[in-house]
Order: sequence, then C-alpha cells, then structure tokens
Amino acid sequence: MTKIIGLTGGIGSGKSTVANYIASKGIPVYIADEEAKKVMEQEDVKKKIQNLFSESVLNEDNTLNRKKIADFVFNDPKKLKELNAVVHPEVHLHFKNWLNEHKNYPYVIKEVAILFETGGNKDCDKVILITAPEELRIERAMKRDNLTKKDILVRINNQLSESKKKELSDFVVENINLSNTFLKIDEILKILAKI
Repeated sequence: MTKIIGLTGGIGSGKSTVANYIASKGIPVYIADEEAKKVMEQEDVKKKIQNLFSESVLNEDNTLNRKKIADFVFNDPKKLKELNAVVHPEVHLHFKNWLNEHKNYPYVIKEVAILFETGGNKDCDKVILITAPEELRIERAMKRDNLTKKDILVRINNQLSESKKKELSDFVVENINLSNTFLKIDEILKILAKI
C-alpha cells in the first residue's frame, strides 16, 4: 500500500520550495493549498462558502475573493472553523481520488500547511517538518506574499507552535541554507525508500 508522507511547515518556512524539489525527483506531491483553491471554485463548494458570510465574497467574474475571505476568517476563529468544515472534507475526498491515481508508488508526499491543526497527521505514515527562525520566516513571507508583518504574525499565531510541531514530526529540517536543506531532504528520501 502507498505510504503517505506529510510535509508541513509554517508560513515562510520554505515547505513549497522543498515540495517542488521532491517533485523534481519524480515523487508524486500533492499540494493541499493549491488543490483546495481549485476545489473551492467548484460551484457547489463555492455556494456553501458564500452561505457562511452575510455579504458577498465573490468577485465580479464569479470567482472567490480570497482577500475578503481571509480578512473575515483570520480575525474570527469561529468563521475560520466554519470555512474549514466546508473545505476540508471536499479536499480530503479530492486527495483520496488523487492517491488512488498514484497507488503504484511506494509513497507520496502530501504538503499541508496546517497538517497538525486539522489532524491530517493521523493519516500520514511519517511527517517531515520544514522550519526556520521566525524572523526569517516573516521576512520571506513579506517578500513573497506582499503581506505586512502584522498579517503574518496573525497567521503564525493561528497555527500550532513550532515546538509542538517538532514533537509531532518524524523528521525536522531547519531551512536556513537551501543547499543544506536539499542535502537533508535527500537523506530523508533515502530513509523513506526503505519504509
């Protein structure tokens, strides 16, 4: 049976860079955030999301206004929970179908930003955590996402602490220097090939 290897890390940790590196090795990688965005745009899912909010969260072209949704949910834990209750089961189903398409591989990588927060780690055979010092993560996220430091800190504070994530992970990769990170990932991939 195909093993599921969770790949996670907080905002700005570099988990997407690592996911792309692993994918370049021919290993199937499921990027949950990207897939969730596609799933959320399905008409039935979009309707359920719109029903959570009192005002429209749709753009003129009938796509979801992600900025508006983020503004609503990141300041309202109850709304975030409601949104997750709509989106996560749909993404879970999507992943199961994707996994079925890749069942001939010994393992696949499932990259999820909030793996522990959603209990997704329970479905994984092993978990790789990508981490970096908070200041570096903030600096990377500000550059990449054009967010303010305050916005990023809100997201960091909505996630499980780094120390708790480390406790729950099988492999921890400190991503400060990319070439060192890739060497460490290569070592982990060799270990995974034997499980």
